[in-house]
Amino acid sequence: MGNSIKPNLEHAEKTGVCQLANKGLNEFPPELQKLVKNLRTLDLSSNKISTLPANVGQFEHLKNITMNENRLASLPEDFFRLKRLEAISLTHNRLTAIPNSVSKLGTLKTLSLAANKITSFPLGLCDLKHLDSIDLSQNSLTSVPDGVGRLQAVELNLNQNQISSLSESIAQCPRLKVLRVQENCLQLASISPKILTDSKLSLLAVDGNLFEMKQFHDYEGYEKYMERYTAARKKMY
Repeated sequence: MGNSIKPNLEHAEKTGVCQLANKGLNEFPPELQKLVKNLRTLDLSSNKISTLPANVGQFEHLKNITMNENRLASLPEDFFRLKRLEAISLTHNRLTAIPNSVSKLGTLKTLSLAANKITSFPLGLCDLKHLDSIDLSQNSLTSVPDGVGRLQAVELNLNQNQISSLSESIAQCPRLKVLRVQENCLQLASISPKILTDSKLSLLAVDGNLFEMKQFHDYEGYEKYMERYTAARKKMY
């Protein structure tokens, strides 16, 4: 392994950017330790890595980490010491839960966790003031719980889960403009009219649930929601 990634490590020493995708790695490369003081961007996608080192928090300058298509089942507590992280992408892994310690990542802006096995909505995300975009699509979520109203995100993707319960506190999210809950298990009555009338949502994607879109178009609050939808489209063009 050492020889095959040596040029990548030398490049990273100069630039702070380490690209190690598709290298057939079975573990987090110990050679990365020499980059602890200057590594800012790390891509380990499309490998076979199942764990992160217990001392991963040493990479204190890390801003972007991408480990899509690996075998991660959990994140060590030390991961949440990476206080400068702005972007995390861990899609297509085996994660089952995101601990409340995620609330320590105060500079996080984008979080991509699509295609994992996460079973409950990580409410620790609600404490992140700079988080703009969250992708939790293709997981195993069954509900969006009360408490989510504190979420600061602008866009939340929950497509292709098994969600049958959607808290009306979604309407209280101060910045949420885009909510995607396509291909879930929602009955129309599971969507509170308050989400349509009182929220800031300008895009609510709900097709592929347990109701016809015509029913949604006739639902209480739909016209109010469409006013925001139309206004947002006019701003775009």
